[in-house]
Amino acid sequence: MYTMDPRGAKVGGIETHIRQILAHHPADVSVLFVGTDEAGDCTLGAVRPLVVEGRSIDFLPVARIRAQDVNHAAKSLGQSITLHYVLGALRHLRAIRRAIGPGPATADLHRFEFAPLARLLGLPAFQMVHGEGSRGDRMDSLIKSYWYLHALGERLALRWATGIFCVNPAIVARIAKEFPKALPKAEVLTVSVDTGLFSPHPFACGDGVFRIVFAGRLDAFKDPALIFATVAALRTRLGGKVELHYVGASDPTRFPEFAAVSDITVRHGFQDARGVARIMALCHAGILTSFFEGMPCFLLEGLASGRPFGAIRLPQFEGLIEAGTSGFLVERGADTETSAALMVEHFAGLWDGIRLGRLDPAAIHAKAAPYAVTVQMNRLFARHRAVQGRAAPVDVPATAA
Repeated sequence: MYTMDPRGAKVGGIETHIRQILAHHPADVSVLFVGTDEAGDCTLGAVRPLVVEGRSIDFLPVARIRAQDVNHAAKSLGQSITLHYVLGALRHLRAIRRAIGPGPATADLHRFEFAPLARLLGLPAFQMVHGEGSRGDRMDSLIKSYWYLHALGERLALRWATGIFCVNPAIVARIAKEFPKALPKAEVLTVSVDTGLFSPHPFACGDGVFRIVFAGRLDAFKDPALIFATVAALRTRLGGKVELHYVGASDPTRFPEFAAVSDITVRHGFQDARGVARIMALCHAGILTSFFEGMPCFLLEGLASGRPFGAIRLPQFEGLIEAGTSGFLVERGADTETSAALMVEHFAGLWDGIRLGRLDPAAIHAKAAPYAVTVQMNRLFARHRAVQGRAAPVDVPATAA
């Protein structure tokens, strides 16, 4: 259950993870995806067969959300996609029950707000916690304005969950502190990457242009201003020989800092997984400047492509981004200018290392191996099977059939 159309252009880490589930579910498991209709060509509350990356699923849309609205944060409850989705699911609850059939069935949830829906349907639910930050963090979403509702939803979702998947160890630690009764149900199960599709490629440095990539929504917590300030300062440092490649549907022009790099930015728009893999192979390094994260799919996809990262330090990046092998981590400075100066200094050194052949794409790719879709999906579906009382082995193909 999630607020997206599997045929649509909504982007983000959760969306990427859900597309992995739909594309890599075991052949003997049926998947009902309760989502939204972006195209306006579906009957709400009616099941529609879909093929996602060669795998068959049942699609049941419960709300119609325009494609131009899916990648923008709501400014009011009336604009909330989540609210429209929940109301639609309640309206079509009987249709969802009919589509589920006699079972056994379990729910896979990625927002706390959907826990009551699984409860009403009588489904054991696995709640994945991706990490929404704290009340004081920068964010665009309505969660910040309605934090008390978010906190209540989290408490109920964790209480009702049969199992809790946390995308990094810090979330497990927070549950241990704030919700100790839920801790026995919690485990680290992060997002995954298709290591067959995202494979290491040699660096192409012939034209001397350093290409840095960022993929995802330009939400406030991602600190887009720091991304643009870093590239602008790096432009001066490298004599103009730098490009920023942006993959995503957000509008960077709403940030004043973008003006300084607009002429050296390639805006690729929304891309499917194959498109992202193609762009990763063209670029040299990724950039992450977030105030908080769960586990960015973009990071795993970049590493799997053999591309190092420059990032503001977060605990979950330790071990993945390693100096001398897969990039660098720096502490956030007192302001954007200070942070950008730190990033530029390290990016300049990283570019030297790439051009001199000191970084091995295969060694960088190895950092992402534990997060391969085959490993992660086996674990996820094994948990669902255990609750459903089915112990058959899970055989998830490495790529879509």
